[in-house]
Amino acid sequence: MEKSIEMLLNTKGLAREARSIASKVLQGERIDLKEGQYLFEEADLAFVGALANHIREKKHGDRTYFNRNFHLEPTNLCIFTCKFCSYSRLLKQQEDGWFLTEEQMMQEIKKYDGKPVTEVHIVGGVHPKLSLTFFGELIKKIVAYRPELHIKAFTAVEYDYMFRKAKMSYEEGLSYLKSCGLHSIPGGGAEIFDEEVRAIICGDKCSSEDWLKLHELAHGMGIPSNATMLYGHIERACHRIDHMDRLRKLQDRTGGFNTFIPLKFRNGNNEMSHLGEATIIDDLKTYAVSRIFLDNFNHIKAYWPMIGRKTAQLLLQYGVNDIDGTIDDTTKIYSMAGAEEQSPVMSTREIVDLIKAVDRHPIERDTVYNEITDFKDHVFEDDGFIELPVLYN
Repeated sequence: MEKSIEMLLNTKGLAREARSIASKVLQGERIDLKEGQYLFEEADLAFVGALANHIREKKHGDRTYFNRNFHLEPTNLCIFTCKFCSYSRLLKQQEDGWFLTEEQMMQEIKKYDGKPVTEVHIVGGVHPKLSLTFFGELIKKIVAYRPELHIKAFTAVEYDYMFRKAKMSYEEGLSYLKSCGLHSIPGGGAEIFDEEVRAIICGDKCSSEDWLKLHELAHGMGIPSNATMLYGHIERACHRIDHMDRLRKLQDRTGGFNTFIPLKFRNGNNEMSHLGEATIIDDLKTYAVSRIFLDNFNHIKAYWPMIGRKTAQLLLQYGVNDIDGTIDDTTKIYSMAGAEEQSPVMSTREIVDLIKAVDRHPIERDTVYNEITDFKDHVFEDDGFIELPVLYN
């Protein structure tokens, strides 16, 4: 890869800006906002991909991660009306939604008895009946029932609402849930941090400042988290780079983010259905620029049910080193919005084969990227490696 970048540097006609960025990448130096925007708006995709792949291989070689978890969605009834969302329903639309009791959620947990899952991922709509103490007691019951299960739960949007309703500060609420057994936080609710864009697409949910504040406080309390960015709607390149810059600055301060996950806007069944979707070229470039710009993030993850299997494979050459895992459609966040995989199911064997097909090295991980199983030379038996659902983070 060093050789291929050096060849790029020697390419006749390579723009001065591109040559400067490539030199920085080779020397392990950080690029700035202007250079990040240049990569989006003017740089050739092959050039950006080569730089991203260089960084990916420098950090991870050909190692590619996936995990085995399951998704628990308490409700899709929500007080917020995000224009891009195809998943949630207003409280007055209860006939089109669902609401699980604590008993029903514990029944979902028990479906995985005897199966080697390592994580439960809990997110859903913001419902006024689902309080902080309700979720605290749920977490305690999960811990008591299966103490080895990593609990990754609730977006900053959900926390903001439940803490305000409980008349607790972010610090008090996070401390309480950590004492109940919360281990980490997913990256949802970030969308786009630019305040003008955010006001248009999701103006009634927690602010960008609050999202960042909550994650920073969580990191300071030893609660790691993920980060996301919703791209391909009304935002521009400058908004994407601004979003990543705010995350990069926070990661400089805390080091608490596990991974960054660009999430593609899907236009099915929502208030922004009149918009087109990002092209595959834009998909590849978005992930690649993310890998280049977010130099202090160890991992870049692609959620294959949302982006599609073939694109996920391509992304393994564009900076991505994690494609999530096997799915049984227990989350409907993207299938309801018209994603490629309407009934996403991929066995462990299939995901291992998908990774190996592009000459990458498949490794099962836990939530915080401890390696569990190396599948490089794994031989599958006909009577089965237990296939398990794993869902987006």
